[in-house]
Amino acid sequence: MALMRAHNRQGAIHRDGLRAGLRVGCSVENGGLVVYFFGKDGKKCLQHEKFVQFLRSLHVEMVRLEFAHYDYKLHGTISAKDFALSMVASADMRHLNKLLDRVEELNKESNLSNVRITEEEFKDFAELRKRLLPFSLAIFSYGKVNGLLTMKDFQRAASQVCGVSLTDNVVGIIFHVFDANCDGSLSADEFIRVLQKRERDIAQPSEAGFMSSLSCCWNCANNCSIAWFLS
Repeated sequence: MALMRAHNRQGAIHRDGLRAGLRVGCSVENGGLVVYFFGKDGKKCLQHEKFVQFLRSLHVEMVRLEFAHYDYKLHGTISAKDFALSMVASADMRHLNKLLDRVEELNKESNLSNVRITEEEFKDFAELRKRLLPFSLAIFSYGKVNGLLTMKDFQRAASQVCGVSLTDNVVGIIFHVFDANCDGSLSADEFIRVLQKRERDIAQPSEAGFMSSLSCCWNCANNCSIAWFLS
């Protein structure tokens, strides 16, 4: 835990495990999470599968809370505009205004303005973000071979490389927002750049280290499926 904290921007500031403004008298190592992992006496071994399941559950809960932020009226769905805003929220300030203009123009699109995105669709897109590296390699490679990337190509890449099924509504919104030239095709580089920044902002790494090594191993394992898609 100390090693992971040392390579995290927030953790590096609070190396003793304490955060300013919190009324605590001891390190976070004495908190409930460590007890959950290693038992009250700290001698229990942590099973790999238990840790993996914890991370999966944490990711699911974060996505649920994000969806709830937009679905504050508890409709069970969010508007196309809100879904689009969730995608561009972490965009670079140099490109943000242009993307926000595209989001606003959703109201003028008769086939998208009244679209509602379900929590399941939101979760599927969040799952794709987790597998961004193999997905980006697939769509860039496919685009170089076949020219412009169609919506069906985009869905096929998500399904066959990442095992994620995206609905026509979700892909339609993505193509509308990330159509830099307004020519009806996806600006894949801008799409990937925005999502990469979003995931980087969540992780907040300050330098290469232990977590980067884990990420590298995970990405290498996922990349083996790319060759199958491109073949």
